[in-house]
Amino acid sequence: MRLAFVLFKYFPYGGLQRDCMKIAVECRERGHAISLYCLEWSGSKPEGMDVHVVPVRSWRNYHRYDQFVSRVHQAVQQQGYDGVIGFNRMPGLDVYFGADPCFAVKCQQRSSWYRFLPRSRSFLKAEQAVYGKESSTHILLLSDLEIDAIQHLYGTPDARFHLLPPGVARDRLASADYQQRRQEFRQQLGLKDGEKLLLMVGSGFRVKGADRALEALKQLPDALRNKTQLMILGRDNQAPFERMARQLGLEDRVHFMGGRDDAPSFLFAADLLIHPAYRESAGMVLLEAVAARLPVLVTDTCGYSFHIQRSGAGIVHESPFDLQRFTRELVQMLSGDPRPWQQAAEKYVAQTDIFGLAETAADVIEEVVA
Repeated sequence: MRLAFVLFKYFPYGGLQRDCMKIAVECRERGHAISLYCLEWSGSKPEGMDVHVVPVRSWRNYHRYDQFVSRVHQAVQQQGYDGVIGFNRMPGLDVYFGADPCFAVKCQQRSSWYRFLPRSRSFLKAEQAVYGKESSTHILLLSDLEIDAIQHLYGTPDARFHLLPPGVARDRLASADYQQRRQEFRQQLGLKDGEKLLLMVGSGFRVKGADRALEALKQLPDALRNKTQLMILGRDNQAPFERMARQLGLEDRVHFMGGRDDAPSFLFAADLLIHPAYRESAGMVLLEAVAARLPVLVTDTCGYSFHIQRSGAGIVHESPFDLQRFTRELVQMLSGDPRPWQQAAEKYVAQTDIFGLAETAADVIEEVVA
């Protein structure tokens, strides 16, 4: 089959983008011809796939998205693809990979006028085209966190939802030489004996709760804070958070490391993954940490937080978010013996499929498009 994969922006360190590429590679390896359409492309282009960067011009992002979708529809009609798989919400999709939280739910949580803004109307129209009961788009989801809300708002039938297993890359698994790799990379990072490495991973610092992480670090007891380093991996506008770190007197404790190809080494070197996200459909890094035997402190507003709860590989902070309580949990995890969490993580990985996302997604795509 000839398949068109469509997303607004591709860069190699985004979770959505990595999932898109995993699925595209799996489909290509099954013999399908893959074309990728995007507004912006950053990084190397994959072998054996056609990449089409569709240029549009507008001052407003939602205008750019609308223009992009219109031009992609023209290309799809001209090229005669068998199926269209989208990684952002838009009309005309056979299959949608749902990594973004439901926008209509977000509108309900904002002021009454928010849904009537031009940007909101554009996003709601795109969401209706995917979730609406008149649509035929099948929906791939990483968790069932929002299915009830989506069905209440849009009347989407059960048969169009497909839950996927996680898609953890196997290079995240702690191997036999885990301790050696850990010590060597900690030395490269300049960490002293006895220092704690607190890790955050993910582009989108605001939604991932970087402000919460900084505030919690500031509230640590002096002795613990003075031996703790926070490293933040991901690509985003870090200037506001660098400014916040300076205001909190944490500039020598907080380091923005950018997008990295050596993320597994950070997972092995760290003492704790902190993920105080405001809202997230899944959170692949949570299971990457479990695979790497890295204890996790996460908010329950992440779709994959249930894996931390089930595995016992960390602590899930229950809503509503409370900074004082979150800080106490952070102190507990940084000060306690990590071995029970590590052993729980190792057991969970041995008993749970955390690798099959691309294969299952490709199965659904083949079934739907055929």
